[in-house]
Amino acid sequence: MPPISRCLSAIPAVETLLRHAELAAVLRHVPRLVVVESVRAVLARERARLAEPGAVAATAEALACVAAAEAETLAGPGLRRVLNASGVVLHTNLGRAPLAPAAQAAVAAVACGYSSLEYDLASGRRGERGAGVERWLTRLTGAEGALCVNNGAAALLLALSALAAGRRVLVSRGELVEIGGSFRIPEILQKSGATLIEVGTTNRTHLRDYERALERHGDVAVILRVHPSNFRIEGFTARPGLKELATLARKRRVALVEDLGSGALVDLAPFGLEHEPTVGESLAAGCDVVTCSGDKLLGGSQAGLVLGKRKWLAMVKKDPLARALRLDKLALAALEATLPLYADSDRAVREVPVLAMLRLTPGELEARARRLAAALAARIPGLRATVVAGHGEVGGGALPLRRLPGWVVGIEQEGRAAQELERRARAAAPPVIGTIRAGRWRLDPRTLGVDELDEVVEALARAFAPGVMGG
Repeated sequence: MPPISRCLSAIPAVETLLRHAELAAVLRHVPRLVVVESVRAVLARERARLAEPGAVAATAEALACVAAAEAETLAGPGLRRVLNASGVVLHTNLGRAPLAPAAQAAVAAVACGYSSLEYDLASGRRGERGAGVERWLTRLTGAEGALCVNNGAAALLLALSALAAGRRVLVSRGELVEIGGSFRIPEILQKSGATLIEVGTTNRTHLRDYERALERHGDVAVILRVHPSNFRIEGFTARPGLKELATLARKRRVALVEDLGSGALVDLAPFGLEHEPTVGESLAAGCDVVTCSGDKLLGGSQAGLVLGKRKWLAMVKKDPLARALRLDKLALAALEATLPLYADSDRAVREVPVLAMLRLTPGELEARARRLAAALAARIPGLRATVVAGHGEVGGGALPLRRLPGWVVGIEQEGRAAQELERRARAAAPPVIGTIRAGRWRLDPRTLGVDELDEVVEALARAFAPGVMGG
């Protein structure tokens, strides 16, 4: 028999491998179909490997161990908690804003049983979904009405559908942006049933540009202003202020809608950041409707918020899309628990994680970085942890030009490149997400809670141990 045929004949059958002790143990808590899937995948790779010249067949024990590990991974959830050491506060790929303790508790309470989602406990009759959130939004922003949907893009889509379907919407050319995930303002307008009318130029749009467009088109329903939350045009630029646009919109009896994106409820200037327009400021300046996200600078669950004058919100709530885009009970619970924190700005800064991370000082970050570096060096043999100056980012399409100065921990380990360290950290339990800068893997403590520092150390100690993942 040829050598390759002898090697292939040594590969055990699926059922034979399933009886191995390693896999028998896994079968006690992992569904059989998942274990069989892993075994077949491992055996297929082994057959392919043995077709290469000089390949030596692996033992049944080795194959069983690999299949058992893969079965455990396959059976686990795809959506998992991770430790964010990237320094990006609103990391879109990592779920954006972490929830405040009050919001976490609210989600757990609602998730464990039935809830008053659409039930009025006072009257015993059907209630309005999201009524509690809407009450808090109107209290905090001065809006006459509010509605929650499932994300920021949905909020804008719904507002345009309700207010401008079959009619025209004026937008400055400098505001025809892509707001993330390839969702572009012109495409959202098209889906809403409205027709886009571009005004001005990319860098300069004046009030007279809107006036001329209104004179040319008699069926304009909305003037849409898009806040540049994820980009900046600098230099020779101009655009009219909100109060000017509001005066024009009232005169021409059209709605002024602003998409704020980030959903800030407090001024970030005291944190040393540039001023980000708040929802309340836009409404006070004369906007009829403001749309924004709930999981960006507001620091709540994924949500889209539509706020504004009672007349326009009534139309938004009656639109058929409102039901299709409505928010689920867990997101509502988290958002309703987050909003009351803003009734006391000092409490909001302490308890809303996004705000707490943004206000950290370089001194506080250096202390955390040194604590993390010392613990890692003491716990993991051969690891070198160096505290160096670095910077984080706001992320999530907010304050795109702003870097957050601080201190980070540079990690090196003999015999392992930065890419290998990064890969092992991603496979840790729980996964640790850092960044690679200048050829060195880095951990930024800004986006780690104080109570998570020790957890990072233990997770990396297991992931970087000799013999783990072929190390």
